[in-house]
Amino acid sequence: MLEIHGVYRSRATRPLWLIEELGIDFKHVPVIQAYKLADPLARDARLNTRSPDFLAINPMGTIPTMVDGNLVLFESMAINLYLAKKHGGSLAPADLSEDALMTHWSFFGATSIEANALKISLAAAEGRLETEAGKAEALAVARLLDRPFAVLDCHFAGAEYIVGERFTVADINLAEVVRYASAHTPLFEKHPHVRDWLARCHARPGFKAMWGKRLAEVE
Repeated sequence: MLEIHGVYRSRATRPLWLIEELGIDFKHVPVIQAYKLADPLARDARLNTRSPDFLAINPMGTIPTMVDGNLVLFESMAINLYLAKKHGGSLAPADLSEDALMTHWSFFGATSIEANALKISLAAAEGRLETEAGKAEALAVARLLDRPFAVLDCHFAGAEYIVGERFTVADINLAEVVRYASAHTPLFEKHPHVRDWLARCHARPGFKAMWGKRLAEVE
C-alpha cells in the first residue's frame, strides 16, 4: 500500500492534499520533525526524522517521504507529480506539453518563491509580524517576491488555474508554496489575481479535508 511518512504540519500537506483530491487509499505514518522533540533519540521518543527506522527508509531524514512498493521518493513535488500521473484523471497532465508545464510551474514555485515565502511564514508563526522589525523584514522579503508574484498575477489575469484551464496537481504544488506568504496581506492586495486563485484552491473540499486534519493534529 502507498505510504506517506510525515506529519500534516510539514510539507507533507502537499501529497496529503493531493491524496484527498484523488480519493485513493494510503497509510499515513506521522513522522514528526526531530527539532520539535527535546530528545529525538530517546528510547520513548515519537517516530521522528532522526529515528533509525525512518532513516533506513530515507537517509536524508526529511518529510514527506513516499513509499510505493519498491519506489521511495522524498521530494514533495516529485511525489505529487508521480502520484498524479500514476492515478490519472483531470489532475494529471493530458499530454507531454502539459507534463512539461506542470513541472515548470512546480519548479518555479520551489525556486522563485518558496524560500522567501517561508521567511514570512516563520515570522508570522513567531509573532514577529506585529513588531516594527518584523514588519520591516516582511516588506523586504515582499519586495523579493514581487517579481514572481507579478508573473503569476499576469498569468491568472487570463486563466483560473495554472495549466490546462482546470485544477491540477500543479496548482497544489504552487498553492502550497504561495500559501507561506499569505500572512503578508499587502503582497496579495497588490496581486489580486494570485489572491483569488489561491482562494479558489483553498475552497476545494480536498484542501478543506486536509487542512482540518492538520488543525486536529496533536504535536
